[in-house]
Amino acid sequence: MEIILKQDVDNLGHKNDIVSVRPGYANNFLIPQGLATLATPSAKKVLAENIKQSAHKEAKLREDATAEANKLNAISLTLTAKTSEGNKIFGSVTSAQLAEALEAQGINVDKKNITVGTVKELGSYEASVKIYKDIKATIKFTVNAEGEKAE
Repeated sequence: MEIILKQDVDNLGHKNDIVSVRPGYANNFLIPQGLATLATPSAKKVLAENIKQSAHKEAKLREDATAEANKLNAISLTLTAKTSEGNKIFGSVTSAQLAEALEAQGINVDKKNITVGTVKELGSYEASVKIYKDIKATIKFTVNAEGEKAE
């Protein structure tokens, strides 16, 4: 069954994409949630006209996203965490902590768009930030000990 996506759907496609999915997935989830509509011939014509009109906006968004990605690639953050013996930290560094650190530097990034691997020890790491469709940035950050180590 062909559908037109109204919003970005992870592992399926982006807004205004025409994708083919199983009928149950479309009828029971995507369409009732407002994430998609049926790809009828008239809907496809309307979509083509909308895409044609929004091409200029798309170019501007990509340009802005590329500039933001370059800005994020140049940033290096330093986070502090409570540690135990052996340089292991209590808990782990999360995307929310990275989003707060970026916001402190005047950059707004939603924590949902930040992907962090498992960070359980002190050291240097990298996180990926999804900015726009296929444009991503990499943030380098260092985790340092906070105060005295527990004994």
